[in-house]
Amino acid sequence: MRGVLRDKIMKAVFFLAALSSILAVALICYFLLANGLPAIGEIGPSGFLLGTEWSPSDTPPSFGILPMILGSLYVTAGAIVIGVPIGILSAVFLARVCPKKLYKVVKPAVDLLAGIPSVVYGFFGMAAIVPFAGNSMLSACILLGIMILPTIVGIAESAVRAVPENYYEGALALGAGHYRSVFRVLLPAAKSGVLAAVVLGIGRAIGETMAVIMVAGNQARIPVSLFKGVRTLTANIVIEMGYSTGLHRDALIATGVVLLVFILIINLSFAALRGKSL
Repeated sequence: MRGVLRDKIMKAVFFLAALSSILAVALICYFLLANGLPAIGEIGPSGFLLGTEWSPSDTPPSFGILPMILGSLYVTAGAIVIGVPIGILSAVFLARVCPKKLYKVVKPAVDLLAGIPSVVYGFFGMAAIVPFAGNSMLSACILLGIMILPTIVGIAESAVRAVPENYYEGALALGAGHYRSVFRVLLPAAKSGVLAAVVLGIGRAIGETMAVIMVAGNQARIPVSLFKGVRTLTANIVIEMGYSTGLHRDALIATGVVLLVFILIINLSFAALRGKSL
């Protein structure tokens, strides 16, 4: 009887823990939608999403976030182009190539990258990247490409290591070499985990704020060049939320709604790709 009661209590504890996570997400969504959707309705969906002018202080004010939407998409795409290939190749190296002595040095270094605060990455970008690329979209892409590396490397390495060893041995037995076995057999078998790594890397890139503010130039205009300044959705919220009031504040919250939709689309796309791969 005592064991049965203990099991019921623990089941209730686990249920409440899961419920609290769902409740937290629901409250966040409710706050964003309750404050953001009325602002979108007042501004106008087309004017808000497709407008090219962001001028809260003008009369009348303009709240078009298309420059920030494009800025976020371009910066995230640039980070993916830089970070994903390096991250996946690094994961394969750590999982199947790296000598044990070197692994003991490289793996802690990668893990250390994950623990570095965003503002420190921002200082690094200002000191090492901005001098030759300027406060520009390119600087933000390079810096974010570096910042997503630990996420991609850690998850992709675990995915590659999770593939049964007999896949590799079978490929060798059929005459494939080491690298051919790794890239033609092990990596495709681990594609679900690798996709998860990429999706989490995208989430990290699109949600990053402080480091981007420090290197991107923060100019609320349509991006036209890699070497011009850009402002992302997250940067727009952080820069102006401290002094915003009224419709201006609600428009910034509505920007958060757009970010939430982006993350939802990314997660649904990953779920669809994962479903096709199974």
